[in-house]
Amino acid sequence: MSTALFRTLAAAALALLALGAARAEDFPSKPITIIVPFAPGSGTDTQARVVGAALASEFKATVLVDNKAGANGFIAAQAVARAAPDGYTLLMTTNTTHAANEHLFKKLPYDPVKDYTPITMMGLGYMYLVVNQASPAKTVADLVAMARKSPGKLNFGAGSSSSRVGSEMLKQLAHIDVVHVPYKSNPLAVTDLIGGQLDFMFLDAPTAMPHILGGKLRALAVSGTRRMTATPAVPTVDEAGVKGFDVSYWFAVYGPAGLPPAVTRRLNEMFVKASDSPEVKLLRERSSGVAATSTPEELARFQAAESLKWGKVIKAAGIVPE
Repeated sequence: MSTALFRTLAAAALALLALGAARAEDFPSKPITIIVPFAPGSGTDTQARVVGAALASEFKATVLVDNKAGANGFIAAQAVARAAPDGYTLLMTTNTTHAANEHLFKKLPYDPVKDYTPITMMGLGYMYLVVNQASPAKTVADLVAMARKSPGKLNFGAGSSSSRVGSEMLKQLAHIDVVHVPYKSNPLAVTDLIGGQLDFMFLDAPTAMPHILGGKLRALAVSGTRRMTATPAVPTVDEAGVKGFDVSYWFAVYGPAGLPPAVTRRLNEMFVKASDSPEVKLLRERSSGVAATSTPEELARFQAAESLKWGKVIKAAGIVPE
């Protein structure tokens, strides 16, 4: 290669790098759409809307939230996987689409690793074991006794992997026979729980809190290893007598595969800053969530570890892949 040609190619490469950096600095120059795999009112939806408002305030950006609920997150996951890799279509999701689904189903219509660019973790959360306020079950022991008295009669709703695995794990550890009723999203199941069509469910804290405080649902226990600060009188499932119980969930942001590194870094900076905003802090405080942002590389490693963990949890819960 001649010296002149080498210099020309090097100059062109530098120009492209400069152009990419300039575009990243100008980002965003149009509305960002955050696609959510669950219905309005779900924990992920609430998180996306509060984070979106923080992004709009901090970066003068227009942020749209698009709910594509159903099919265990398949619809939303596919929509983002097929989107242009320009940073304007993102997925605010949970362990459902990116750690649990590959163990819940024999075949996925998307690859949770190859089809996405990790951007950042957003937080960790826990669930409440809830019943209708009119339910005779006042404690976990009451619910377990009711289930044992009438095997196969009690049912539970679930609109996310965490919600389903929570109930399946309770079923296994408490040695009870209860029936799973699937939903597109947890808020849809809540409607039936309040209406008396369901007996119980595990519900993410952001979705559960308004109904608990409003007197429509009764919280029997918390799914993690510690009580929630918002409801210190509510015991953990383990404390309530079902030893070894511990199920949590996490939020994270992904883009389509092939996002330019500069745009990925810019998005990471934006979402990490939004996570520290007063609005998002207040949401975590109200739902006893835990802040957990990361670099894109850390999210990729965390997701790999979570996939192994959820595989073990789902197998232990006795769930057979569909």
